[in-house]
Amino acid sequence: MARPAGIQPTDGELEILNVLWDSGPLELGQLCAALRGERPLATTTVATMLKVMLEKGIVARAQGPRGYRWSARLSRRAAQKRLVKRLLDRAFEGSAGLLVSHLIDDGKLTPAERRQIMALLAEAQQRGSSEANRGEDAP
Repeated sequence: MARPAGIQPTDGELEILNVLWDSGPLELGQLCAALRGERPLATTTVATMLKVMLEKGIVARAQGPRGYRWSARLSRRAAQKRLVKRLLDRAFEGSAGLLVSHLIDDGKLTPAERRQIMALLAEAQQRGSSEANRGEDAP
């Protein structure tokens, strides 16, 4: 029995989406050529995956000069948000703090990434303080 179509892109679907995000709309042959740079894939396999992705609503197709041109309907940002949420829920009890702690403990963050995270936290803290101050000034 086939697995029901889900909202989450599979690993193979993410490969296709990455090509479409980077290149924009492509015909099947162009998409297959780009994917084959990573690993061998049959055109029929890619076509089948695109059909499933179309049913899920994560790609769109439009008639081109020599066939369909495929494009991503799901943005990279939206896909990242879905995948991170799923990871947080399944592996880190819904806690972003546990995820960041894991990355720090595992030594996966470079010094530059640590600085970037600190700057993002400081910026978020500043925004939070500004919003709280505006709320206090309200009548």
